Amino acid sequence: MTTVVQGCAVATVDVAGTEHAEGHVVVEGDRIVAVGPGPADPAVVDRADTVVDGRGCLLTPGLVNTHHHLYQWATRGLAQQDDLFGWLTTLYPIWEGLDEDVVGAAAAAGLGWLARTGCTSTTDHHYVFPLDGGDVLGATVLAAREVGLRFHPTRGSMDLGQSQGGLPPDSVVETTEAALAGTLRAVQEHHDPTPGSMLRMGVAPCSPFSVTERLMREAAALARDHGVRLHTHLAETVDEDTFCRSRYDCTPAEYADSLGWLGDDVWLAHCVHVDEAAAKRFADAGTAVAHCPTSNARLGAGLAPVAALRAAGVAVGLGVDGSASNEESSLATELHAAVMVARLREGPAAMTARDALALGTIGGARVLGRADEIGSIEAGKLADLALWRVDGLGHAGCEDPVAALVLGSRPPLALLLVGGDAVVADDVLLTADEDALAGRAAAATRRLLARSRR
Repeated sequence: MTTVVQGCAVATVDVAGTEHAEGHVVVEGDRIVAVGPGPADPAVVDRADTVVDGRGCLLTPGLVNTHHHLYQWATRGLAQQDDLFGWLTTLYPIWEGLDEDVVGAAAAAGLGWLARTGCTSTTDHHYVFPLDGGDVLGATVLAAREVGLRFHPTRGSMDLGQSQGGLPPDSVVETTEAALAGTLRAVQEHHDPTPGSMLRMGVAPCSPFSVTERLMREAAALARDHGVRLHTHLAETVDEDTFCRSRYDCTPAEYADSLGWLGDDVWLAHCVHVDEAAAKRFADAGTAVAHCPTSNARLGAGLAPVAALRAAGVAVGLGVDGSASNEESSLATELHAAVMVARLREGPAAMTARDALALGTIGGARVLGRADEIGSIEAGKLADLALWRVDGLGHAGCEDPVAALVLGSRPPLALLLVGGDAVVADDVLLTADEDALAGRAAAATRRLLARSRR
């Protein structure tokens, strides 16, 4: 299949920041083969299977989501005024009732909405494995295959329950042995390291306050033995900082470093409460960060020092975080939030619209170790592309289409391609019925909440 998109503004997000006020992109199979100003070669247009008229639109790389908890779509709207620890304490007893049907419905809805809002690649951090829940991780993999997004799930784990001084109740944690065995099984069953892969696994013990030192160390060794990436939450709140100083006599960043959890195969979610020394250490080690501005604001966690992290040389991407701490779960909205949060912390020059677009595209690709394949519009890269309509009432008269996307309201999505395949067209999901996804998700929430009230 050959697809030509032309007549649109193009923001390539390549190293040079190349943009075309009116340009074109040519896709053959799953790869971009040409990008440039003006219309495509007429001979190419004549033989193309699909020619998309992009007038009034902005073409960008597909957005890359570097941190999510898809199962949480089933518990949105709860614990609305709680900080992180209070929010978790409220939700852990509900998550006890998760099973593969609930998780599958929640994941499909969450992935469908990510696609509808411009995301082509997403991670997932699943760390709750009830004994009778079935294959909850496998349910997320099936959902991603149904919706058609490039998927980087991580096998999470918790083995530090309340009886051992951790935050989660013992009913939602695993033994260390079970967590490691489940992690190994997930990597062996699902990880596909081939070029252009639609499915790559990661290893992701949950957080310093829910995981033992042994699990952190052995999970890291397991991941490195199998060539997969490592992920965890770190330095999200002041409470976490207090927990680490009290239990381990160091900051969360120092604790991670002591366990071998800094390196170019590691990315950390949040990093709201890190100092200059930690930022430098992350940069020196090649450790990346998933910035989740809306979730941080929703839970009152604080304003992450993104400008300082980037200035130190840390790769930073964007994440929506769990749907229960970011009820919108739109990565396009995170572009806007990232700018606003940075400017609240550092002033109006802290982040530009193009900086934010880079965080949501090539930044996320770097975080996931896939900058050679996704994150920018360049010949040879995978055809993961988002075409935004910026000529409607909400954006009419905005001189800069990138500003329209990032600083304005979220534009309608004219087209979303993942590996050259259309997943969204004219703001409608093509790969699954949206009403059916919504109905399944609503029913799953009702079942889950009913179980928690018994």
